Amino acid sequence: MSHSSGKHPSQYETVEVGDSTFTILKRYQNLRPIGSGAQGIVCAAYDTITDTNVAIKKLSRPFQNVTHAKRAYREFVLMKLVNHKNIIGLLNAFTPQRSLEEFQDVYLVMELMDANLCQVIQMDLDHERMSYLLYQMLCGIKHLHSAGIIHRDLKPSNIVVKSDCTLKILDFGLARTAGTGFMMTPYVVTRYYRAPEVILGMGYKENVDIWSVGCIMAELIRGGVMFPGSDHIDQWNKIIEQLGTPSQEFMKRLQPTVRNYVENRPKYAGYNFEKLFPDVLFPPDSTEHQGLRSSYSRDLLSKMLVVDPDKRISVDDALMHPYINVWYDESEVNGAAPGAYNHAVDEKEHTVDQWKELIYNEVMENEMHEKSPGMQNHTSAGAEGATNNEVAMDAMAASNKGR
Repeated sequence: MSHSSGKHPSQYETVEVGDSTFTILKRYQNLRPIGSGAQGIVCAAYDTITDTNVAIKKLSRPFQNVTHAKRAYREFVLMKLVNHKNIIGLLNAFTPQRSLEEFQDVYLVMELMDANLCQVIQMDLDHERMSYLLYQMLCGIKHLHSAGIIHRDLKPSNIVVKSDCTLKILDFGLARTAGTGFMMTPYVVTRYYRAPEVILGMGYKENVDIWSVGCIMAELIRGGVMFPGSDHIDQWNKIIEQLGTPSQEFMKRLQPTVRNYVENRPKYAGYNFEKLFPDVLFPPDSTEHQGLRSSYSRDLLSKMLVVDPDKRISVDDALMHPYINVWYDESEVNGAAPGAYNHAVDEKEHTVDQWKELIYNEVMENEMHEKSPGMQNHTSAGAEGATNNEVAMDAMAASNKGR
């Protein structure tokens, strides 16, 4: 049967952007490419209706295979579910195709940010900015956890910032069913930030995401990747060389084949955190906030970068740490809980055609919602500030470069 939506082609126009073609609603003007990822191309655009700059991501044939389709569906459902200023908000979603049979492309409209964290790592940040970025990451993660979403794959390329130092997490990590076993065939993915329990195929809990925040924090301080493994075996070696071989008690919790490998590695004592993060790497201590000192920064790192998750700090305790809690705001830390995520989506096995229909129905539901007044539930999440692109990212670093 044909699910035709009462669309009018005149609402859309086709624009060439780089090597790609965007067929988008006419309300979006001045497209320019700002990035491309595994899932599609992203453009910045001006929304003539809300008078804001936005980012538009084109998912090209997201149902070309089951893996792509499942990921696209999950991302779409989750974006509609969460509502927190430290997680990217979905402003709109549409398809120019007019029926399920013709359906090919999905366009997701999101808030536009200025840069991703990879660019910020190159800057000399003071303690205020560094701790504020970390605080926002922790608030975003806590919000995801409250929906039952444990990310497991946080990394600088998926965290975006604006020149006023506000931060948003861009994606929702690995689905619960994503295989990440130690003995799996390596595939191309940034695993520098993945926790030991993910690399080693163990069980995990919420503080798996704390490890990633610790790696990102270490990189902000060092200016380089903390554990740059070429594959997951090398990744493990880089971790133990610096932090030391974990205890026997930890080894007992590994699967036999993994345990056998891990126990047969050379034993490393590891280094203390004063040696891993000497004073010279840190910015000057803050004169305004007692907690914003190198000693507290190093103390937080030493509690986050702990191989054994049972001994690693929790998200709640990290938010109360003196280096972070200078920013503590109840409404940000414990904002309105998102709707609970139905994990059955991660477990479901559908054919490509079934996924295609599920995605199509989500887009149609969104388009119907868009036509009714009062949609934009996410605009409060910071899109209105996105026009200060002229305050380029270097504003963030301006006060630090003089030192």
